[in-house]
Amino acid sequence: MGGANGGRRRFWSPRRVPAGLLALVVLVIAGAFLYDIAAVRAHRPGMSWRRDLARQLAERPLDDVWVLTGAAVAAALGLWLLVLALTPGLRSVLTMRRVHPDVRAGLDRDAAATVLRDRALEVAGVQAVRVAVKRRRTDVRAVSHFRDLDDVRDDLTAVLEGAVRGLGLARPSPLTLHVRRPGRKGR
Repeated sequence: MGGANGGRRRFWSPRRVPAGLLALVVLVIAGAFLYDIAAVRAHRPGMSWRRDLARQLAERPLDDVWVLTGAAVAAALGLWLLVLALTPGLRSVLTMRRVHPDVRAGLDRDAAATVLRDRALEVAGVQAVRVAVKRRRTDVRAVSHFRDLDDVRDDLTAVLEGAVRGLGLARPSPLTLHVRRPGRKGR
């Protein structure tokens, strides 16, 4: 997944709430079944809900609405848990290059956008800037109130490419730059 320095791996969210809820549900169900098994082994009658459930499952056909609904709910819950287990989460954290092998660092997307916006506002002729750091690219939309648009675009490109390099990201996203005059739509 990562290179030799391991700097390309994304951060994983801990997901404590879903794991805690699942552990609690499994604990309650396993405890109820364990109690029932121990009661039956001690020559006492099993719990009535288990006997009723076993009888109903034995009598109901597989195409019954309640059986299909229960199967759909169980499948959806299992799929949700698999997705949670297999996806890293924390998509708003950009992985930074590893300078030291024992240190992992990340930068929030909003913080990266703020740094790039501040750098873009330092360019002469730029009146306003909107920056969106996305997964595949960084969108920059600037409004220039004086100077030639091509000159502003060239200066912005140079400043922003340097700022992106300065962020120290493991995978810097390519820049998409749009410069326009105030009050006009488009370039």
